[in-house]
Amino acid sequence: MLSPSKFIEGLPLIPLAIRDLAHWCPTRSGNLTVLQNRRRFGGGLWRHMSLNLKQCEMGYQTKAGIVLEASEDHLEEAISAIKDGKVIAVPTDTLYGFACDACSAQAVNRIYEIKGRNQTSPLAISVADVSDISRFAIVDHLPPGLLDCLLPGPVTVVLSRGDSSDLEKSLNPGLDSIGVRVPDSNFIRAIARGSRSALALTSANLSGQPSSVITTDFQNLWEHCAYIYDGGLLPAGRAGSTVVDLTKPGTYKILRPGSARDATTAILEKFCLEESS
Repeated sequence: MLSPSKFIEGLPLIPLAIRDLAHWCPTRSGNLTVLQNRRRFGGGLWRHMSLNLKQCEMGYQTKAGIVLEASEDHLEEAISAIKDGKVIAVPTDTLYGFACDACSAQAVNRIYEIKGRNQTSPLAISVADVSDISRFAIVDHLPPGLLDCLLPGPVTVVLSRGDSSDLEKSLNPGLDSIGVRVPDSNFIRAIARGSRSALALTSANLSGQPSSVITTDFQNLWEHCAYIYDGGLLPAGRAGSTVVDLTKPGTYKILRPGSARDATTAILEKFCLEESS
């Protein structure tokens, strides 16, 4: 017996024999995509085949792109896409962002193309853990424990890259500094950890347009992403992360107030850093 076809934005999901639904693997047939779901359906088959596919763990495809839940179930697809040099859209602890392998020139250039952004405008990177930052930036001059107090969290720390940085040289050419994030968001951190690289990260919007706090805010750009990971409406607002320059020993400079300026300043002053003019 075949399960009924279901339509989202005019694209039917391919009918499959019920016995084949225990494990789904990504396959393509023409313009159709069957999405991966490794959870066993068991007796809950028809609950998972609900018409409300936006809440279905399989995710769904529209004419614009493939949308998946930002959950552990879909980490493998995200990590594979990053390793293949593709761009994905992911939620962070502040905004939705476009992410790719920061060590791939092709992927970095693709992000600039999607955003319509001048390549002289810098991109930040996102890493899995505070301990990873030293692979990509100079941290020796910072007070011990400072980064662990700031991160994970809605803060971008600007640091000097150094000659030994693993980053792709085409990332922010002409700049000797790099903005680094460790978001308080398990999903994007797990992607970075699984890819064993830093992610180039920028807001999911056209350059100059409002930032995105829900996937529909940037639906016009879905087609450029391998996957769109839906984490629901993000509650932090559109201010983005607080950006602080920590390149000079003993001082800090707030470059963008963002959503956590007061908390960030309090931590910096606790570690006896002085604000530079």
